[in-house]
Amino acid sequence: MSKLFLTLAFGDYDRTRPLADGRVQAEGLDLNCAVMTVEEIFHRQAAHAEFDASEMSLSSYTIARSQGDERFIALPVFTTRRFFHTLAVVRADAGINKPEDLKGKRVGVPEYQMTAALWSRAALQHEFGVLPQDVEWHMERLEDMSHGGATGFKPPTGVKFQYIPKEKSISEMLLSGELDAAVPFFGGGPNFLDRSKDLSGESRVRKLFDPDTEGKRYFDHTGFFPINHGMVVRRSVYDKYPWVVLNLFRAFSAAKDMVRNRTRDLVSGYFDTGLLAGSPGQAMGRDIFPYGVKANQAILEAIAGFSHEQGLTPRKLELSELFAPQTMDL
Repeated sequence: MSKLFLTLAFGDYDRTRPLADGRVQAEGLDLNCAVMTVEEIFHRQAAHAEFDASEMSLSSYTIARSQGDERFIALPVFTTRRFFHTLAVVRADAGINKPEDLKGKRVGVPEYQMTAALWSRAALQHEFGVLPQDVEWHMERLEDMSHGGATGFKPPTGVKFQYIPKEKSISEMLLSGELDAAVPFFGGGPNFLDRSKDLSGESRVRKLFDPDTEGKRYFDHTGFFPINHGMVVRRSVYDKYPWVVLNLFRAFSAAKDMVRNRTRDLVSGYFDTGLLAGSPGQAMGRDIFPYGVKANQAILEAIAGFSHEQGLTPRKLELSELFAPQTMDL
């Protein structure tokens, strides 16, 4: 019996490479895996639905579904997680010594509706009392190449917002003093903070948080290791071949388990020599990248709630509106 041919696009991650290089096969599927930047994937999928299945911004997908866009259905496979608010940077002369000092400041953001920005604003609001309306937001991506260009993004009511001119960037505006901060900050290239030093050797831009300390504090307080991206399948594929979603889920899970087991083997020597405290079983016993709706119910409910709270969706969506029915018990 011939396998079903599917195109599948995702970023380059250790947990997905076994699928990309063929070490893990999806039962009944002949996958043509395209590994590319997520910015390209999201734009091509949201604007043109080019792939049978792909990685997708969880925030942008939630927004699209709230608008009645039914072209895709989600799998509870979450390719990336990070403490995004810890990536905030500030100008050293902006008078920002703590998160609360961001109120009234000019803050750059790559894209307002991206999941990383959703999490960053949620952390600022719920951990430090800084509302989205307290900040003047400057968005770097222009409409024609943004998630929001595909979903018809409009700034939420009450939010001070403007686009960064095409000829400028967040990095350049931080260095020139046109921005006071960026949350989250991905730009600048290698050694940006070193390159931001002035003639006296003082850095003009610095981190707002110690990322390791704040990430641990946030995790201890909330229990959340923030999800960024999920996976979607084209509705036309799902309607004709509903079994695809479980087969893809199992393949992604097998790829993740392969990498997790390999990682445990690689780090065992560090525990054996005492360079790392504890044991591999203790350190690796908890899966910090769980897949499935049940294992992630609290954090998925939080994402849906933040999206509504921040004015990106008209109501809080139910998880059953987002994920394939076969995956709700996983």
